[in-house]
Amino acid sequence: MRQPTSYPPRRALVGWVLFDWACQPFFTLVATFVFAPYFVTVVAPNPIGGQALWGYATAAAGLALALISPVLGSLADASGPKKPWIGGCSVVLITAAAALWYVETGDVTLALVAFAIATVAIEVAIVFNNAMMPHLAPPERLGSLSGTGWAAGYAGGLVSLAIVLGLLAAVPETGRTLFGVEPLFGLDPARREGDRITGPLFALWFVIFVLPLFLFTPDAPRTGKRLAKAIRHALAQLAETAAEARRDSTVARFLLAHMLYQDGLVVLFSLGGVYGAGLFGWGSAELGVFGVLATVAGMIGALVGGRLDDRFGAKPVILGALIVLVVFCLGVLSLGRDHILFAIAATPPLPGDGLYGSLPEKLFVACGFIIGAVVGPLQASSRSLLARLVPAEAAGCYFGLLAFSGNLTSFLPSLLVALATEATGVQGAGLVALITFFSVGAMLLSGVKQA
Repeated sequence: MRQPTSYPPRRALVGWVLFDWACQPFFTLVATFVFAPYFVTVVAPNPIGGQALWGYATAAAGLALALISPVLGSLADASGPKKPWIGGCSVVLITAAAALWYVETGDVTLALVAFAIATVAIEVAIVFNNAMMPHLAPPERLGSLSGTGWAAGYAGGLVSLAIVLGLLAAVPETGRTLFGVEPLFGLDPARREGDRITGPLFALWFVIFVLPLFLFTPDAPRTGKRLAKAIRHALAQLAETAAEARRDSTVARFLLAHMLYQDGLVVLFSLGGVYGAGLFGWGSAELGVFGVLATVAGMIGALVGGRLDDRFGAKPVILGALIVLVVFCLGVLSLGRDHILFAIAATPPLPGDGLYGSLPEKLFVACGFIIGAVVGPLQASSRSLLARLVPAEAAGCYFGLLAFSGNLTSFLPSLLVALATEATGVQGAGLVALITFFSVGAMLLSGVKQA
């Protein structure tokens, strides 16, 4: 594996790390804690149907991403620079995210189409950003670089969540935000404008914080190939890389394991705040604090995981994270409004109990904190592991294959969750598939050589 002989200065790394800071509010605000629950509880006809529709949109975006990521990654390798491709994705992302402002009660199609398009655009941009890693730091520092980026992303998610819940999104019943103030800019609580503002707010946030990547982080040089020649070269490289990945048992086994546990993460992220909203009837305050706690846990976990990655390797970090996820997702599955550990009766949430007043809610939050702490290291070490395994000049193609493996079957668990939720009327149905994917992924990863 050929690696660069010299690496860029610190400001280049800062620009690359800030890309995660720029992206994360989409997943925090839109996909999980604010807009998704708004869609489920207000836009959609009912919460059960809303969760199913959100699952279908997530599945469609994952399938589209699986189909185009390897080709675009190969094309970026063939042409050289990655930043022009990030720029093109950014335009699509910003437009789709801003469109979420216009989603009101009943605007189901607009919400799902804009969300799906934005999801594909941001995930493709992440593929190109990840492909820049081998050119930025030596292999023994890739764990901390990846972990720092992931931690920066969590911090960006936390700050943006605090802005939205503390200053913009008010509880309709009181007209006040989590900070006890009226929403800024005259946002109307009755029309849920504080929830809808998450789309354009993220678009503005992304524009501001993605700029250092374009200004300070060096890109791969142009290959000089014309577009038609670059496309032919890209397709040939993709076929060659796919064949090489199949021959290399380490890479092939890792991609297969990643496919399975990433399927589990897709379910985990799509349920997120939606699960708490449906199970306990949580509103903006409960979801907001839960989001803050999960984000802080993820930030700490990513920083610690990155250091452990550099010291012990990526594989032990990933395996440990998967084991913890299985155990604590079982813990979440065992909870209900009026019971814990599947059968032990507990007092359900009652008016006036305060924030997370019931025992099931407290245990749900505790499990969510632990789960959040290991999700960051799991994802950060996955990309550092691949960056160590593959040639730097083919990183775009390999990270495209990583996105392919992470999304090829991602529509299946989301589809299963949607169908199971509709068929049973029970939100916990999706957790069974999630636990299975994590478990099988861990067993496959155990056979991957240390990197």
